[in-house]
Amino acid sequence: MTTDQPVEDSMSDIDRVVARDQIRQLAYRYADAVDRRDIAQIAGLYSSAARFGSHGTGPDGARRFFDAALSTIGVAFLLVGNHIIDFDGPSTARGVVSCHAHIDDHHEGFIQQLIRYEDTYVREQRTWLFVRRRHLLWLGWRHADDEPLSQGPANWPENQVGLGSVPYDDPSWRRYWDDHQVEHRPGNPARSRTESKTEENSS
Repeated sequence: MTTDQPVEDSMSDIDRVVARDQIRQLAYRYADAVDRRDIAQIAGLYSSAARFGSHGTGPDGARRFFDAALSTIGVAFLLVGNHIIDFDGPSTARGVVSCHAHIDDHHEGFIQQLIRYEDTYVREQRTWLFVRRRHLLWLGWRHADDEPLSQGPANWPENQVGLGSVPYDDPSWRRYWDDHQVEHRPGNPARSRTESKTEENSS
């Protein structure tokens, strides 16, 4: 059965306001838990349906995954910015979160990153939780770098520093610069991570 009514219309205005507030709290609490290295708090933000590869599923998988992943960094400060939320139903939603991170990386020193999280959320037992967080990199740079946009591709997560895939591989970004007929060159806004990597490998 199909309907012309948007899925979100099945929720009242109050339902949407409350749900958005609860979902935004997920992003804030995630950042706070990473900063304080509170693995139990991070694990409690994830649904039983969340998958973490060989680390397992659900909160237990999250606990094992983040316990290992966060051992590779020291002090971290994640500042959450824009947070866009779209509902697929009364108990499912998607979101995009912008984040500015300062990180003491054990391999690459004290760095900054501009991060885009693409999230999937689910409501379980009246509580909104993460099902998935996709971490995409806009840009990562060391504090000593004068021209961070002149760097080569980071090929994240292989490296923390360098140009990320966002926004260069976004279809809308690509169409805009294609329409403006800008030459693809190092440092050019139209340049994609894939093209940068190809040119680098061929040099």
